[in-house]
Amino acid sequence: MRPAGSGLKIGGGLGLVVVLGVLLMGGDPSQILRMLAGSAQAPSGQAPAGPPPSDEAGEFMAAVLGSTEDVWSSIFRDAGASYSPPTLVLFDQAVRSACGFNTAATGPFYCPGDRKVYLDTSFFRELANMGGAGDFAAAYVVGHEVGHHIQTLAGTSSRVRQLQSGARSQAESNRLQVLMELQADCYAGVWAYHANRTQRMLEPGDVEEGLAAAAAIGDDRLLRRAGREVSPESFTHGSSEQRQEWLTRGLRTGDVDACDTFAGVG
Repeated sequence: MRPAGSGLKIGGGLGLVVVLGVLLMGGDPSQILRMLAGSAQAPSGQAPAGPPPSDEAGEFMAAVLGSTEDVWSSIFRDAGASYSPPTLVLFDQAVRSACGFNTAATGPFYCPGDRKVYLDTSFFRELANMGGAGDFAAAYVVGHEVGHHIQTLAGTSSRVRQLQSGARSQAESNRLQVLMELQADCYAGVWAYHANRTQRMLEPGDVEEGLAAAAAIGDDRLLRRAGREVSPESFTHGSSEQRQEWLTRGLRTGDVDACDTFAGVG
């Protein structure tokens, strides 16, 4: 993957559709299942944040975030709206946010309270150990978290909070969470599609890296790694197959409308 610069100019002609999404984390069976939480919240604490990541890692993540800003600014502009990008915060070990005090167990997350993307660089080492190695695998994670920011700007977060507050069961609440996460995967693919059109960002093997990363963080695979029973009712992010499917949909179409995982949800 060639790290994209901040000068991308995308002409997408796509309409941004407000679809249902949620930024609430469900009850995961183990810490590893919280690694890609879109808005995981940890109890507040007083421990200081860990040391900052290396400059190299910071530069790469900043370049990826800059690319997402250019792509989404263009998509929003074509829809007659203005895009307000999230702020990037890199951390190692622990960090404070408007969502509370988060440790490395949370992994990368987006906090709607301060509209910041928090990236724990130790997660990417763990992701590589799980089979999601490579620059584009890491970039996919960034694109996923930015996808949660898009959902916040679209007004989907508050709407689904209402739906979850009226959910009749934890399984129903989890199902809404899964749909949100899969949509964020699709949005990550939409970003990569447009970034690649302008800067040839993707190199041979990059798509495979992204799909491997999506599979590595599927709920079914994570449950098996944790030695737990695979129960779809407990999923909060989707299976490996689902995550690959929706990332692929975004990568192939570059169409925001194709990311409506909530079709039929009232």
